[in-house]
Amino acid sequence: MNEKTLKAFQQLVDTEDYLQFFEIPYDQKFVNVNRLHILKKFSQLITEIDEVFPDISEEEKLAKYKEAFTEAYELFQTASPLETKLFKVFQEKPKNVVFWETLTNNSGVEQK
Repeated sequence: MNEKTLKAFQQLVDTEDYLQFFEIPYDQKFVNVNRLHILKKFSQLITEIDEVFPDISEEEKLAKYKEAFTEAYELFQTASPLETKLFKVFQEKPKNVVFWETLTNNSGVEQK
């Protein structure tokens, strides 16, 4: 894919498509494990770019998108999905779960 336009960008779907479009070297095994998290973070970053820079040229926007995708990709090389809490499932505390600490902690209750 040689055409670097917003129209071409908008046709991209897979993580690998973005990596190839932006000519970012990548590890396929890493992508296989982290693809959803990378795409979610990238989506958040391009939303910010579009809000902060509404009037930049197509070339500048694509350059910022490339930086954003690189940032999203690199984030998961040093942070786990659990640490980044991008998805709702990682943000909520589990319900109907009793933690071991609760069972072993007397919580100030005196036992006889």
